Amino acid sequence: MYRFLLTPRWWGINVFLLLSIPFCIFMGSWQLGRFEDRVDSHRDAEERVATDQREQPRPLDGLLPVTKATSGKQTTASGRYDTQLLVPDRQLDGADGYYVLTLLRTDTGRALPVVRGWLPGTADPAEVPAAPTGEVTVTGALQASETPGSNGVSSRSGLPEGQTAAISTASLVNLVPYDVYDAWITLNRGDPGMRAVPASAPGGTGLDLKAFQNLGYTAEWFAFVGFVIFMWFRLLRREVELARDAELGLAAEESEGDGAGSAGDDVPRQATGVSSPVQ
Repeated sequence: MYRFLLTPRWWGINVFLLLSIPFCIFMGSWQLGRFEDRVDSHRDAEERVATDQREQPRPLDGLLPVTKATSGKQTTASGRYDTQLLVPDRQLDGADGYYVLTLLRTDTGRALPVVRGWLPGTADPAEVPAAPTGEVTVTGALQASETPGSNGVSSRSGLPEGQTAAISTASLVNLVPYDVYDAWITLNRGDPGMRAVPASAPGGTGLDLKAFQNLGYTAEWFAFVGFVIFMWFRLLRREVELARDAELGLAAEESEGDGAGSAGDDVPRQATGVSSPVQ
């Protein structure tokens, strides 16, 4: 009954089964490993942000350009506050609000974007405390320029004057008449009347969409293993049923019955009790 397993067709099916199962398991395990690596990276980044807050601040120029190693590091800079912008659609502890972003003009001729704090509600310049005047020294966590449309950063356009959707050098250079550092800092302590904005982990280390894509691919690969095994047993059961029918002669009888019926359909039937005319 199982002699069909030795046919070339079933040799091909069995080889495919034996190769596809370990391949799918390998790919699923690899995707799961990628997800676990991102989880560990996210945990390490959060721990590093907390550790960086306890370090002594270093001069800004010594930490540029911003990388995964320098993002979140404590830095300090001096200058005078200049242009002030509001960054709407920012949440803090689940509440809607906006960042208060003020550019610090330094002695280098470039300006450093400084997030002085967060306020709840809709962005309103009348509600924002005035920036300190004169020479100031700021200390906070270094952050990389944001990319609109990623990591929760809004990509809105057509905002009112005095607002920007992203803290990005590419956006800010179009709003102010001087050069801007390709970085920004968030103060460790918000200015009076505002809450400090916590530093975020560097890009590529969080549980973002790519991480959950890896988890989804893991499920797909393991599901494919089950699908391949299911289809193999289904094909096997079908072949066994056909072989059993052939041993019992059912397949032959059905074939003969179909042939007789077909042949009989081609011969005109004669009504009972009616004789043929004499030639």
